[in-house]
Amino acid sequence: MGMSVTISAATEQDAEQIFRLQYLCFQSEAALYGNYRIDPLVQTLDSVRQEVAADCVFVARLGEEVVGSVRGKVTEDGAAAIAKLCVHPRLQGHGIGARLLRAAEDALVERHGATRFRLHTGHRSEGNLRLYRKVGYQTVGRAKGDDGVEMIILEKEAGAFVATA
Repeated sequence: MGMSVTISAATEQDAEQIFRLQYLCFQSEAALYGNYRIDPLVQTLDSVRQEVAADCVFVARLGEEVVGSVRGKVTEDGAAAIAKLCVHPRLQGHGIGARLLRAAEDALVERHGATRFRLHTGHRSEGNLRLYRKVGYQTVGRAKGDDGVEMIILEKEAGAFVATA
């Protein structure tokens, strides 16, 4: 009998596992752009701890292991920014990312009154773009990231939930 992946709010005890998982997961993104200075790879453990304490952070667990993570917070314009969604490479393609997104979106609506969500991903990140579009996000613009990577900005209205895998 195998274990199920569960989704729950992150605790400060999860910060180190989130930090390590993020570093592992974003290696493929860095390779895609030939840029190993992207934000998720240069973020410090202290910064991850601060986000876990202040933001809406969810993790996917397989037993005691954190195998996925996502962060969200409401921005000045009232949109909820979703960031750093990652799932362990060995578990990608099983709907965990969509479940994490849904948990963050639900919490941001319930706790912070978010009415829409915004996220971004690199312009070459086809797998990410497929997931985001599948769950209802639409492209609203492009921007250059601080690290020089061209980003596609996507948004969706709260309540615009699309059936996921």
